[in-house]
Amino acid sequence: MARPWEADPSAEFVQRLGKSAEESGNSFGTKGCPDIWKLTNGDVAVIGRDLTSAYASRLPGGVALAPDERLVVIPGNMLIAAKPDIADE
Repeated sequence: MARPWEADPSAEFVQRLGKSAEESGNSFGTKGCPDIWKLTNGDVAVIGRDLTSAYASRLPGGVALAPDERLVVIPGNMLIAAKPDIADE
């Protein structure tokens, strides 16, 4: 059975949501920077630390990770900074 949503690997990065990791104080350069980006198809790409194995056994009820999914963590201040760039649709 097909999933209701599938990621489109052909979508391109179109707009950073919020501030860069350096602007928000979460990085001192360009290597290993957490980030949030809107893609051309409207989806959102999140770059963060892969903590899938650390959280896999502690997921809340109703939350599941498919074999091709990863749980990533970003600094909270990055999501807060992205709020003005996220539509209320």
